[in-house]
Amino acid sequence: MKKKQSALVLAGLCILFMAAMFLFSNQPYKEQDMRPELEKLVHLDANTLPKIEFYYGGALVTSTLPYDFIEFWIRKSCHVAEYAVCTLLILLTLRTVLVPVRFAVPAGFLASFFYANFDEWHQSFVSGRTGHFIDVITFDSFGILIGVCLFLWFTRRKRSR
Repeated sequence: MKKKQSALVLAGLCILFMAAMFLFSNQPYKEQDMRPELEKLVHLDANTLPKIEFYYGGALVTSTLPYDFIEFWIRKSCHVAEYAVCTLLILLTLRTVLVPVRFAVPAGFLASFFYANFDEWHQSFVSGRTGHFIDVITFDSFGILIGVCLFLWFTRRKRSR
């Protein structure tokens, strides 16, 4: 009975977490723009940060626009963190219902990967947001891999006790 309760709690947490991710993705960019708050916190100009430029999703990301640059890295860090947590919750739920690790890991990876694709597709319909598959194959997948690694670390640590 305790396993069933644990599985229900973990599944509930997983669903709530994914719902929160969906709600954040559903907000227009204007409601999530961090740049005005960053400008209040610290004064930066085009020469404050080391010059770094690259294209991501067809747009130039440049440190000469420091608030945009910092916001880019904060947002992408959040992608990594949220998919690490999401994957970890999925994997813990699967293990609680006794799915063997060799099946849980690919299933958890795929579930998170499919959700990341769904999330990016969904964002393409939200005002001021864009859905980029590059987010899925870079930052989201990196977060998924971190979640898998954490899960495997916890699993092996638990086994060695």
